[in-house]
Amino acid sequence: MSPRGQAARAVSQPAQQPVRRPTVQDVAREAGVSPSTVSRALHTRGYASPAVRARVRAAAERIGYVTDHNARNLRSRTSTSIGVLISDLRNPFYADLAAGIEEELRAAEYQMVLVNDNGDPAEELQAAETLLAMRVPGVIVTPVTAKCPQVLQDNGVHVVCADRELGRSNSDVVLSDNKTGSEELTEHLIGLGHTRIGMLIDETKWSTGAGRLAGFRAAHAAHDLEVDEDLIAYTSFDADAARRTTRKLLNDHHVTAIISANNVLAQGALAELKDRRIKIPRQLSLAAYDDVPWMSLVQPALTTVDQSTVEMGRSCARLLLARIRGELPPRRRIVKVPARLVVRGSTGPAPR
Repeated sequence: MSPRGQAARAVSQPAQQPVRRPTVQDVAREAGVSPSTVSRALHTRGYASPAVRARVRAAAERIGYVTDHNARNLRSRTSTSIGVLISDLRNPFYADLAAGIEEELRAAEYQMVLVNDNGDPAEELQAAETLLAMRVPGVIVTPVTAKCPQVLQDNGVHVVCADRELGRSNSDVVLSDNKTGSEELTEHLIGLGHTRIGMLIDETKWSTGAGRLAGFRAAHAAHDLEVDEDLIAYTSFDADAARRTTRKLLNDHHVTAIISANNVLAQGALAELKDRRIKIPRQLSLAAYDDVPWMSLVQPALTTVDQSTVEMGRSCARLLLARIRGELPPRRRIVKVPARLVVRGSTGPAPR
């Protein structure tokens, strides 16, 4: 056949039809039950005996049935998706927080819609509007501004603020016990003989930073030590900025120990100390709030406060689901997750 004839034949062939997805009715026929039984068996809502659930799920797997959550949400006018708004997915803290949330949501047959807002108020608000359009019943957020939780709540969405609380809000909150954790960390250094302790901190307007600074002050007060305000070094939430701030602190003041208020600041402080070839902890002790994996891998490993971040995420999800199900009274809940001091090799006796 000539090339022209082959082309003509190709054009005349009908377009390939899309593959038909199996439906609830197909599963019902395969399992020998009604479509309504299939719906009950494949979801936690509604009763179906364990034997029927097993038979229906086996039938669904055989024919390749996948639940169409969009169609299900349209029928019920509700969504089984939960929004999760975080500030920086590259930061291990937020990754662990999201992992804990997802674990609880999956067990309850909800889906997580994860949005990284880069700590930007405009992006956070845009993400909130997107989640409202999706009709999600609840959102877990590490808020950048108080406006985001308020907008969501004003539109009937249940909100849990994670890790931080901004101003007065009606939303539920899950926090690390920041004050106690920071106080124990500072107590540890004071017990080693340190009285010239620098604190590297990026913010105090949120409950997170405010609590950690309060714990730092409380430990000093408990030992009748006056806090030298010049040793509280304010910086931005950036490792390079923290490195520069650490450099200035060391150039301008005598300190025998430094506490970094979070893992990002600890990264910058450690880089500056390494660059100066300061021997840790013989010449200077370094400690940090917020234990993340790299801290146990460096030499010496860093003394830290473990926030139990994955458990914090689980607590957020449990609280939000209980709120969605109407299992809690209207009064807001504030849940504090205990913090744990982890002593490693980066802290030692104060040098003479």
